[in-house]
Amino acid sequence: MSRRTWLITGASSGLGKALAEHVLAQGDQVVATASSTQATAELAARYPQTALAVKLDVTDAGDRLAGVRAAEERFGGIDVLVNNAAIDFVGALEEQEESDYRGLFEVNFFGAVALTRAVLPGMRARRTGTVVNVSSMDGLASLPANGYYSASKFALEGFTEALWQEIEPIGLHAMIIQPGSFRTGIENRTKVSGEAIADYAATAGAFRTMMGSLTPEMFPGDPERAAEAILRAVTAPKPAHWVVLGSDAQRRIGVKLDQLRAEFEAGRELAFSTDFPGAADNAVL
Repeated sequence: MSRRTWLITGASSGLGKALAEHVLAQGDQVVATASSTQATAELAARYPQTALAVKLDVTDAGDRLAGVRAAEERFGGIDVLVNNAAIDFVGALEEQEESDYRGLFEVNFFGAVALTRAVLPGMRARRTGTVVNVSSMDGLASLPANGYYSASKFALEGFTEALWQEIEPIGLHAMIIQPGSFRTGIENRTKVSGEAIADYAATAGAFRTMMGSLTPEMFPGDPERAAEAILRAVTAPKPAHWVVLGSDAQRRIGVKLDQLRAEFEAGRELAFSTDFPGAADNAVL
């Protein structure tokens, strides 16, 4: 089998780094990108024939185009794009600073969208390729204090769901990865945004307080095992669309789906009551 070429964002730490390490060990090629090459350069030095470290700030249009160009020039094209780079701010929706949550969307959503659009022409020309968008259990089940992060991941999931419907007929694939809490050091990179408001002490405030006492043992997920699972998902004969990783993600998403199904069924009569009489038979969708 020929080597696949992966472009992975946020590859300097956490899940992105674990995935880059794993696919390189399996013999594939990796363009390891991050806003700084300090960490990815060490990885590239260990795999000089198959790894390339590229500075790529996903919010910078020039970096995005240069990163894609570097991948194409070095390896001939990108087979798997992994939009993994993300940032998070904690705080109630009313508390957080606008500059923080807009910046969060620029990285978590708009950066991933722009990089996907930059990679798709090459994938379409070759009629092969997979887009892997790393969401979160928070991308389906939101929490107080993490609402903007969840919203950015909800947006990414909606984008990806439309994407696979558009690209599968021409031989391409797209999937959503929904990890739970993994030991990636995210607790040290997550920042609090805005001043606390007393009325939210029992909800978002409790989450703020918890952030100060987190330890790695509270995160059940193993990044190396997640990397193995992502590789299996990407290379499966029939790739899945949603890939849940972690026992906590399986549990939280399961609770959300049960709640959604219960309220969906309870609202069936109300939903039908709002149609024009007899119009359901002619619905476009």
